[in-house]
Amino acid sequence: MKKIEAIIRKSKFTEVKESLHNAGVNFFSYWDVTGIGNEKEGHVYRGVSYSTSDIQRRYLSIVVNDGFEDITVKTLLEAASTGDVGDGKIFVSDIKECYRIRTGEKGQDAIN
Repeated sequence: MKKIEAIIRKSKFTEVKESLHNAGVNFFSYWDVTGIGNEKEGHVYRGVSYSTSDIQRRYLSIVVNDGFEDITVKTLLEAASTGDVGDGKIFVSDIKECYRIRTGEKGQDAIN
């Protein structure tokens, strides 16, 4: 099992969510987060200059069976990309075990 964590632009969340659903990933958790990235320039909105050093993003946490790792990462890369600085990051780590609280199932059966 793999845990895939992604930090993406909030503006791309709906597209990412729909793409993940179409790829067969039907459950994940997400949070609104603030981070600091490589984008250093400020922006001007209605004549007021403001800093973009604190960047609003969405953090996704997805646990999938090993066979879904590649399709999940590929889907995230395609759906979350704008081609600009600040598109985000994807992290993949191993999950030792998973339990379904309701039934007590464990392992891959608990994920599906």
